[in-house]
Formats: sequence, structure tokens, C-alpha cells
Amino acid sequence: MELKTFDKAQLAAFYEECKAQYAAYQAQDLKLDMSRGKPSPKQLDISGGLLDCISEADLNGQAGDYRNYGLLDGIPEAKALFAPMLGVETDELFIFGNASLQAMYLTISYAYSHGLLGNTPWSKLDKVKFLCPVPGYDRHFSITQFFGAEMINIPMNEEGPDMDLVEKLVSEDASIKGIWCVPQYANPTGISYSDEVVRRMAALKPAAADFRVFWDNAYCIHHLCDNPKTILPILAEAKKYGNENMVYLFASTAKVTYAGAGVAVMAASKENLSDLKKALNVFTISFDKINQMRHVKFFDGKFENVLAHMEKHRALIQPKFDVVVSTLEKELAPLGIGSWVNPQGGYFVSFDAPQGCAKRIVQLCKEAGVVLTGAGATFPYGKDPEDKNIRIAPTYPEVDELQKAMDLFVLCAKLAAAEKLLAE
Repeated sequence: MELKTFDKAQLAAFYEECKAQYAAYQAQDLKLDMSRGKPSPKQLDISGGLLDCISEADLNGQAGDYRNYGLLDGIPEAKALFAPMLGVETDELFIFGNASLQAMYLTISYAYSHGLLGNTPWSKLDKVKFLCPVPGYDRHFSITQFFGAEMINIPMNEEGPDMDLVEKLVSEDASIKGIWCVPQYANPTGISYSDEVVRRMAALKPAAADFRVFWDNAYCIHHLCDNPKTILPILAEAKKYGNENMVYLFASTAKVTYAGAGVAVMAASKENLSDLKKALNVFTISFDKINQMRHVKFFDGKFENVLAHMEKHRALIQPKFDVVVSTLEKELAPLGIGSWVNPQGGYFVSFDAPQGCAKRIVQLCKEAGVVLTGAGATFPYGKDPEDKNIRIAPTYPEVDELQKAMDLFVLCAKLAAAEKLLAE
């Protein structure tokens, strides 16, 4: 029986029962943090071999002595290992340090300070706008907000961003300079872009010559199913339309090996990479080539070994996703409270509460000892216009702790929904 069908007396009784259960949770003095999508200690443990997999002899590689300066764009062994992850050629790949977010920030910074491929620096323009599929990744939005770009919400559907709206906006407005995309297992919705969406993205006809698609394929190998969907390689698709300069791709091993010591990669056309190197040559002499070689040795230089390693991650985190989805289905689905997607990969479960309830749910959880990502974080400026989306990050806690957190979460969702209905 859905909660909205309860009469006033039933609803009041339901609310009082939930309040009593909530008071019992507060008495437990819980301290659980589910605010970020962090690998658990057990996940980090499976990469322990990174710490002793190379010797000094291994550092005399194909391109010389990796202990020394040089090789700004990365060692050839690492390029060969990671190019298949993004579906690009090795000469279209640049190896960064441990964080792909750094690569995105530097690219945006260069566009503002010097301009892309000879175009006017964005800092000299009256207005710079960015398209932001929502709900989306808060750190993407933080970058463009930091530089002062005006961010425009683009609704997501089950196939990806609303491409009718994207095509219309970018073709009409030259001040729109980019779009953020997480194409596989989108953060937080878990949606994977359809072939049609990828093709339409690759075929865009923007009014701005320096419009760029920021294709953050952070979860491209983070599968939670046996037969994962394969996303079309956007750089190859863009070449078909003469748009190879329109796309930047990003990924990293932050959630593959060590979050604090992974390897980040960026792919782009040769022309784009040559342009960006003007800034990177000033920024650094080279990134951590020893860590790059460490990853090559750990995976024996074979991408199939990276995929096998990801199956170990799946074994550790899939039970946690099962806890989240099964608890939502058991406790909230019969009451008609909220909606969610059972993701086939990635790091999050996106929960849509009844409109106007997300902040209240997050507040109730926090006051009972469970910290979630702030309501609104998945939208530009931290403002969810409907106050309904909550990003659930299940990977870090142990299963028993996660079950406690989810039991509290669904209770808080019931409380917030009941409060809303009683107020109406």
C-alpha cells in the first residue's frame, strides 16, 4: 500500500512509529561516512603487489632511464597498456600523475589563459557557458564554477543527456564552450550512453570553434555485471565527422589500484595534445614515470590483466550494491517512496526522493550518525531545483555497517515522506 494512499490517521500513526524507531537509532551513536565514492581498505589491499613489483633494472625501459627527467607525455609501455581502456591509439594518449581531475583542471585552465588551438582565451570573453548533464559529478561542476563559467543543466534520460537540447544549444550559442560527460556508469545515475547518444555527441556542430566535449570515462572498466555494455569510442566516432579536435577523454586507475597513487590518462587528437603541451612543458618536466612503470609491471603490460583485476573489485563491492538495492526495494518500493536504478557498474546508486525531501533525508541521516553526500551536490552550484536527488556511495563501509546505514536511510526517507504528506 503506497504511503500517499494512507488516510490522515494511518499517516499519523506511521509517522509516530518511524519517529520511535529513529530515536532508537540516535541512541546507538553511529558514526558512518558514505559521503564519497572511496575504495574500501580491502579493495586497496588487492593492489599490494604494486609496492614491490619493480626493481631498479626495470626502470631502464624502452625509452631510456625512467629515474631521470624527460618523457613529458609518459612512457611508451604505459601508453600501450592504457590505450585500450579509452579505445585510442598510443600517440593520442598523454599520461599524467595520479588524478584525472588534475588533467581536466589544467585543460580548462589553459583554455582560460591561452585559448585552445589559437582561439580567444576564455578569460577575455564576456561570457563562458558549460553544459552539465544532471544529476552529475560535483567535482566537474566545481572546476567550471571555480573559473566562473555559467553552468546550464541538461536533463539525463535512460540513454544519456537530452541530445535534442544539447544539439540546439551548442549550435545556437557560441558562448557555450563545453559539456561534461561521464559516459559509462554515469556518476551518480549509473546510466551508460547509448550508441545513438555517442554518435550524436561526436557529430555536434557547435557555433564555437573551441567547443569541447569533456569525456570523463572514469568508470569504463568498473563493471558489476557479466555482459557489460561497450560504449562506442568517441574519438574514433568524432573522426568520422571531422570533429577529432572537439573531444578530450579522461580516465585513471584511482579506483583500480591505489586512489592516492594511481595513473591518470588523457586522450585527444594529436593536434590538441600538441597544443596542450605548450602549457604542460611549462607546468612540469615529467610526471611520475616510476609509478607508470610500476603499473606496467604489476599488470605485466597486458590490458586483459587490468580487466581480470577488476573482477576482484567486483567480488568485493557487488554485495554492497546488492544491500543498497535490496533494502530500497524491500522497504520503500511497496510504499511508493522514491525511485532508483540498479546500476550495472560504477560506484554509486542514485536515489530520487519525493520532491522536496532530499535535504531533509540527508539531515536526518546525519543527526543519527550517517553522513551522506550533501543533497544538491549532484547539480551545479549545489542547487537541485526539485530537492530530490541523493547520491549513495556504498563501496567504503563493510557490508554489516552498510546494512545499518541503509536501514537508517530508508527510515529517514519514510520520515521525510510522511512529514511532507502530513504538511499537505
